[in-house]
Amino acid sequence: MTRRARTSAPSQVLRVVMGAESMEAGIEPVSGDPAVLESTVERFADGSFIEAGIITYGGLGRISFSTIGKGTVGPSPADGWVHGAVMWVVTGGDGWFAGARGLITSNFVASGGGEVIDNQFARIYVP
Repeated sequence: MTRRARTSAPSQVLRVVMGAESMEAGIEPVSGDPAVLESTVERFADGSFIEAGIITYGGLGRISFSTIGKGTVGPSPADGWVHGAVMWVVTGGDGWFAGARGLITSNFVASGGGEVIDNQFARIYVP
């Protein structure tokens, strides 16, 4: 099954503070442009998938990406949600990202109602 995906995220700062007995985490909104991911996802019966698309980083530019191997998605410990992970290779870019290369990991959850929470870590090299 093939489908189109579109998600967006505002500019934000992630904060984690660890202590001897606890951990505190938060997301703080900041001014700036959003990032928008648009892709095509092909899902397979075994729960794996491949994906290719573009992430637009506001007015800064865009990167293109495709899946390394296959991603995985399956039942989550949280009722009504699935969770998964995928690794993408950066295949190019434009604007500030012209000539970009690198890797992005995505760790996500999705609800039966269509809500998606996607945490990405990117190592992007620009000339």
